[in-house]
Amino acid sequence: MNRKRFLVGVLGAGCFIAMFMLPSTSNAQADPRVANSMASLKAMAAKLGAPKLEGKEAVGGKDAPTLYFGSNKINNNFDVVDAVSKEDGKGMTATFFVKSGDEYIRVSTSVPKPDGSGRAIGTILDPAGKAIAEIKQGKPFYGEAAILGTPYITGYEPMKDGGGNVIGIYYVGYKK
Repeated sequence: MNRKRFLVGVLGAGCFIAMFMLPSTSNAQADPRVANSMASLKAMAAKLGAPKLEGKEAVGGKDAPTLYFGSNKINNNFDVVDAVSKEDGKGMTATFFVKSGDEYIRVSTSVPKPDGSGRAIGTILDPAGKAIAEIKQGKPFYGEAAILGTPYITGYEPMKDGGGNVIGIYYVGYKK
């Protein structure tokens, strides 16, 4: 009986340990380029101040909450996303999304429109995509995702205000 209990205990401990060691979609090892660019995007934003939403502003023809880092308005401002994109030098893209109801709107991005006519500001994160499911649970997503119909290797992390509420998303990625 003691031997059986011991084996069940060892098996249970093994399963518990394995649960934390096996990668899942949301915590799989991030592509090093994506991980480095995400760290850079978040560091540049943090230097400007804490994220907050205040007021509304038209972005790409869509009314969106206005994102600030400290006193720096981010809507329609591409300095940070362009700096991150240029830092990599190999096709990296970056975006700040803001939460508006159930949608996440691109308010600052280096992601081009599918037709190449400019930046994809004012477009929304795919509500049926892989990333949104993780973000809604307050978790990051790293992996392949379609952005406006094009496959990318991506990283998405929730952006939280001072109260811990998800108010937006940090994104980086490059075409597959």
